[in-house]
Amino acid sequence: MSDTILRYVPAAPFRQPMPEQTGEAADLLRVMAPKAETIQANFENTVRFFDPGENWSGVRCPTCDAEIEEWWGGAMEKAYETEFKNLSAQTPCCGTSVSLNTLKYIWPAAFGRFALEALNPNMDNTTRAQDEELAKSIGAPLRKIWVRVSSQTGYST
Repeated sequence: MSDTILRYVPAAPFRQPMPEQTGEAADLLRVMAPKAETIQANFENTVRFFDPGENWSGVRCPTCDAEIEEWWGGAMEKAYETEFKNLSAQTPCCGTSVSLNTLKYIWPAAFGRFALEALNPNMDNTTRAQDEELAKSIGAPLRKIWVRVSSQTGYST
């Protein structure tokens, strides 16, 4: 058995919403996913990588669309050394200067210091209008990440 997490992370990695925005957004997510087991807002002291768990499907260059997953692992290790304070990199395929946050993650992923999550939301998807309303409540563009986690390994937020 596995769990599903519907996760929203601000598109700007260092962005954290104000507490009143967080409460409004959590209330809105409860309306969007009324059958969710839990809704929670997570604030991080440092930037972390929010991956899609078992939904991971690789990463590509945003410029030339080359598969760059092998290079990405080393770039992640280098960025981790700075606690992801510096996400700048140069792709090996076409030499484009990029942020690791703007790479083309086949299944969405993001870097951030805040995430709003619904555990097992028991829904197919949200609408674009719902996503936009949630972003408006946070006051910033958001990335939506559907995470699949094996119940055997659990999940941490």
